[in-house]
Amino acid sequence: MASGKLGIGVDVGSTTTKAVLIDHTGSILASHLMNTGAAAEAAALKCIDEICKMAKITPNDATTIGTGYGRALVESAFKRVTEITCHSVGVHHLNPDIRLLIDVGGQDSKVIRIGPKGRPEDFEINDKCSAGTGRFLEVMARVLEVTMDELGPLALKSDSPCDISSTCTVFAESEVIGRIGAGDAPHDIAAGIHRSMASKIATLSKRVGVVQPIGVTGGVAQNPAFKHYISRQLDSELWVPDIPQLTGALGAAVLALKDPS
Repeated sequence: MASGKLGIGVDVGSTTTKAVLIDHTGSILASHLMNTGAAAEAAALKCIDEICKMAKITPNDATTIGTGYGRALVESAFKRVTEITCHSVGVHHLNPDIRLLIDVGGQDSKVIRIGPKGRPEDFEINDKCSAGTGRFLEVMARVLEVTMDELGPLALKSDSPCDISSTCTVFAESEVIGRIGAGDAPHDIAAGIHRSMASKIATLSKRVGVVQPIGVTGGVAQNPAFKHYISRQLDSELWVPDIPQLTGALGAAVLALKDPS
């Protein structure tokens, strides 16, 4: 049985739902990640159930905060907090030096300038049609007939990325199909896809104000080609947490300890 003050953060995203349980020292006791699917409320309940099983507690033993687009569906949460705040707090908890956060999710991308106390000072969110999300990469991987895990390494084989200029996923898909028809090499097309995406994110970053050190979170933070091209676009090294999808849920858990019910 876990003891002491406990906090649970649940991040209900458009693609995945994440939950994190921490103790009074801020140490992570348990975490769980799963696809959100068509039933976001059920995904949130499942994540909470899984981390409670791991820690051998009940949800009533901890204070819960919900975040993400589906935060209103976390019934056990005593409070809901925006993902902008939770990502900032979560990253600050892991690395207090980070001043700019790039979070690339399944359906949107966020760039957040973080203050020295871990709270957001400014942020930008991309348009959902823009070619700068995990969904964009999923579509492009399907067109190139590779898996998401294969797409990034494939792009890194290129010395001559194709120009992919469309800012909409639908038009970019047509552009990629045209490149394939023209005989361009798959690795050059893949590199162009990542370079185009990084360019969109870099533009968001410049609107907020590029300050270092820079952190990258979200599932796309695990993509080596995206990290390569965004690092070049911003002329900066990047910090990525061990499990980059969990920072929003972690931030919610940290806030639950600071503001208990």
